[in-house]
Amino acid sequence: MNMKKFGTSNESVSLLGLGCWGISKSQWIGADDKESKKVLHKAIEQGINFFDTALVYGNGHSECLIGEVERESGKKLFVASKIPSLKYEWPASKSSTLKESFPKNHIIQKTEESLGNLKRDYIDLMQFHVWNDNWANNDEWKEAIEKLKNEGKVLFWGISMNDHQPTNGIETGKTGLIDSFQVIFNIFEQRPVERLFPFCKENEISIIARVPFDEGALTGNIEPSTHFPIGDFRNEYFKDKRKVDVKLRVDKIWKDVKTETSSIAEAALRFIISHDAVTSVIPGVRKEKNLMANIDSVKKGKLSLKLLDELKVHKWDKNFYE
Repeated sequence: MNMKKFGTSNESVSLLGLGCWGISKSQWIGADDKESKKVLHKAIEQGINFFDTALVYGNGHSECLIGEVERESGKKLFVASKIPSLKYEWPASKSSTLKESFPKNHIIQKTEESLGNLKRDYIDLMQFHVWNDNWANNDEWKEAIEKLKNEGKVLFWGISMNDHQPTNGIETGKTGLIDSFQVIFNIFEQRPVERLFPFCKENEISIIARVPFDEGALTGNIEPSTHFPIGDFRNEYFKDKRKVDVKLRVDKIWKDVKTETSSIAEAALRFIISHDAVTSVIPGVRKEKNLMANIDSVKKGKLSLKLLDELKVHKWDKNFYE
């Protein structure tokens, strides 16, 4: 597995990581703990060490599974988690204050809860699960993260940027206290390349690319007739005519990538790792066959410069989370 340097540290993380929302048994319906743990173990065996979770993923269930698997494997993982806003809002609204969203005691308390779920003494990377750059110069969040770092409970700090807001965090990055940004980046959402990536390369801030398959759209498996289980958030994400729109756009992408890749999913992952600013890409995986397919895709390396240029036309300014 290819490894990349994390931020300015001496730590290395796998270029292919694992997003662990889908194994939480909440919003993504259909996860089985036995199968999820099997996939996590297989990922570790294959050299993946970066696992991204959050306190709200199944109310800590995802964190608990990762902690169990780490102990069972005997391997040291690079675990990233996230602190929810006190207001439990996604994204953080422009009017929300830091006191309402991330007061000092809340940051500390939620970190302790995550440590308890993981059964760890420290978390490698703790991220704010939403953010508002209006808070950049507020000292309260800085005091909280410095306290947790000084106590050895969190090694690195990051921001999971609001959905489709790839610049809402740059001002905070200028404080020098942020080691990574997690951002939506895929063939449809290419805006991070414009301002965020150059900023992060200049300041040695890691980029964690989330939603590489656009919640399944860029796997090539979404058809107008596709149905999801009752209670699955994708029923809302792909509501109305969205599945038809996705199918039309993915078919056009396939025409461009089929001479260089074997699938839309492969093209989606290789597009992301073709950008040097990306430290790790974190697709969610619940089945071993999909994990191995992702590993094979990443091993094939970057797309050609010609194809990368052609894929620029497939940018899609949308927000299906709204």
